[in-house]
Amino acid sequence: MAALGWLTPRRRSATARSVLAGEAAAEAARKTSVEDEPALLTGVTDQASGQAPEEPAFPVAGDDRAAAFFDLDNTVMQGAAIFHFGRGLYKRKFFERRELTRFAWQQAWFRLAGVEDPEHMQDARDSALSIVKGHRVSELMSIGEEIYDEYMADRIWPGTRALAQAHLDAGQRVWLVTAAPVETATIIARRLGLTGALGTVAESVDGVYTGRLVGEPLHGPAKAEAVRALAAAEGLDLERCAAYSDSHNDIPMLSLVGHPYAINPDTKLRKHARSLDWRLRDYRTGRKAAKVGIPAAAGVGALAGGTAAALALHRRRR
Repeated sequence: MAALGWLTPRRRSATARSVLAGEAAAEAARKTSVEDEPALLTGVTDQASGQAPEEPAFPVAGDDRAAAFFDLDNTVMQGAAIFHFGRGLYKRKFFERRELTRFAWQQAWFRLAGVEDPEHMQDARDSALSIVKGHRVSELMSIGEEIYDEYMADRIWPGTRALAQAHLDAGQRVWLVTAAPVETATIIARRLGLTGALGTVAESVDGVYTGRLVGEPLHGPAKAEAVRALAAAEGLDLERCAAYSDSHNDIPMLSLVGHPYAINPDTKLRKHARSLDWRLRDYRTGRKAAKVGIPAAAGVGALAGGTAAALALHRRRR
């Protein structure tokens, strides 16, 4: 486990468990970072406008003390990774239909609200831990590769991916930072050609999951602790780094770097970002985009259908 001496002075909101979770995530990320040169992306467009996304003033090419940190759920990928992972495990008969219904409702709520609900997220994590308990880490990694192809690959926001590629093209490292399991996050990072991932670390003994976490889920202040620890270990200057997120829960992480970006922001983050003159990007379409002042584009019908399905599911649950 990483030493506490890694850390620079931190915000008071961080708890001992947040620090433990952050350090565990940083240590896991450094062990699994991708060393191969990522392939360049071509033909990436901004979904909201149909045009190539505007290249940000940052990053600075050749600055090896700068890096970028991207939240995953609803920032890089539509929806929550843990829910998509749950769908894949259900398909492989890891759990019963009633648990799939719970995953489906949580995912529908997440898509409609566009924000993370702590109770829903905690419930999903508890479910995931109970499901994987007793399974080998290698087994879940292998299955995770298949699940990425089945449920996640087509849900990556092209605009956000282009921003990540801009950092890579500038010679900088790019990390995912997410409450999703670090194994899942690492698969996604590798598939996208990123450096690696900071994620929630589930305890394992002799390669078998125990059903417990190391510290707490990598959420809120714990994300900031993970970024701080990784930056210290990698010799990064946080003032020269960038962070990207959709959620006000990630304000601690965004506030840690010199270049914070609000991507597909929720209401609270958008308000906070505007008050501090942070950069904003929105790659959503249809009704959700209309709420934040982005011209409606293709996908309204699909979103409306998803809304109707979610409301129908909600009525059945009542």
